[in-house]
Amino acid sequence: MRLRNFVGDTVLSLPALRLLAQHGYRLELVGKGWARGLLEAEGWSVHVRPAKLSDRVAQLRELRQRLKAQDPGFDRRANMLLLPYAFSAALDARLAGLQAEGHAGDGRTWLMRRGHPRRAGRHTLVEYWELACDFLGIQAEPPADIGMTVTQAQRDAAQALLKPQGILPGRFVLICPFANGQVEFLDRSWPAFPEFVQRLHAAGRQVVIVPGPAEVEGAQLLYPQVERLEGISLGVYNALLQLAGVVVSNDTGPAHMAAGVGARLLSVLGPTDPRRWAPWGSTVTLLRRDEGGWCSVDEVMATVDAALSPALRA
Repeated sequence: MRLRNFVGDTVLSLPALRLLAQHGYRLELVGKGWARGLLEAEGWSVHVRPAKLSDRVAQLRELRQRLKAQDPGFDRRANMLLLPYAFSAALDARLAGLQAEGHAGDGRTWLMRRGHPRRAGRHTLVEYWELACDFLGIQAEPPADIGMTVTQAQRDAAQALLKPQGILPGRFVLICPFANGQVEFLDRSWPAFPEFVQRLHAAGRQVVIVPGPAEVEGAQLLYPQVERLEGISLGVYNALLQLAGVVVSNDTGPAHMAAGVGARLLSVLGPTDPRRWAPWGSTVTLLRRDEGGWCSVDEVMATVDAALSPALRA
């Protein structure tokens, strides 16, 4: 399996991966280095994809030879599924001698054993789910929740980070204010996030942020009053999200992680199309004005208060 290069997409592909495993496939996943931590609790093998073409092809050839030695029929059937849409993903597989399947298009179908339709108007999770169904030759409905696994060791590590700071599980707000990239040239970051966090601090809320390596400086400058937990693996981050009383997030990878582990998530969306990119799950509350407008700080504060009230009364 070739994973996508983004955290959110990888989380949204989990139901499709599980569907393949349930139908007897042993998954060997190829993706970014962070995928190991993110998927550690799932128990699948994750191989870190090299940057250079020659190294990528060598990696796939080695995997092919090893799996062929374990299963003589490996080369006689479709033996790789591509989640990325890119031409390069199909080229890597073809040069390694693998018989890949994936979405048709981008001029790459001739490189694959079979190209499957990419249907319009689908949520991204459904798009990956339907690709897995097409690969298996079945029809099935996607699950209502992703149900991402968190291990006890990850929960223990998360609690060990919170305890010295006096932060109580179930009573703190975890914020995810950074969103890389744009949607149709519009910023995906809620412009009122700093004001919102100031209001949380003034109200006496415990607030936590888990910045990525490129976000540490921004977290220090924009949110100096917030408890920063830096250098955290994505597996432990999953546990922190699950322990939060409420998660408030932009359109970003950790929002999908929060939804994936069943955290109470307030997803603040602006220009992002929720029909395609909203976090998936029954614990998600979308905060978005019609026509892609941003909600006010008062609206988000009221939703946070309502979400935290049962925990604070306990």
